[in-house]
Amino acid sequence: MARYSATWSANTAVAVADTTAFTAGQAPGFLRMGGATNMGKINEVYIGGESGASNPTQMILARTSTISVGALSVGNNALLDFNATAPGTTASFGSTAATTFPQRSSTLYLLQPSLNAFGGIARWQARYGEEIVLFGNTATGGEVCLSSKAGTGQTSGHIIYEVA
Repeated sequence: MARYSATWSANTAVAVADTTAFTAGQAPGFLRMGGATNMGKINEVYIGGESGASNPTQMILARTSTISVGALSVGNNALLDFNATAPGTTASFGSTAATTFPQRSSTLYLLQPSLNAFGGIARWQARYGEEIVLFGNTATGGEVCLSSKAGTGQTSGHIIYEVA
């Protein structure tokens, strides 16, 4: 498996309701597997708060009920091991979708790494065998979004994941 780090910088979250389509820049990012048979495992989620004053922000990592369509941009996606061979179809990460934005599922919340974005941090690490698994490139299984349900804190951070 090739390991990646998907990162975002200085994103000011916008509180978006469940099953509502996102628009450009409202969330730190969406992570979508690249192909119908790709499997991804999320190993770590890290969020660092950068707001200038107290700003409680209720972040949610959830599966999407409507998957994004088109290229994802405004985010970085880098192979961690310089010598690793990337799979034929790579995963996408970003906060802007070229065609259709995803919608966060109202029932498939995976993590709630809430924080006070005034210098707070939230970090989740999976134990071996307990990673969050994505499979394919269709709704609910092949994409997750990290977004705010309440609060408008500015954050930077990363998601470390593997793709097979």
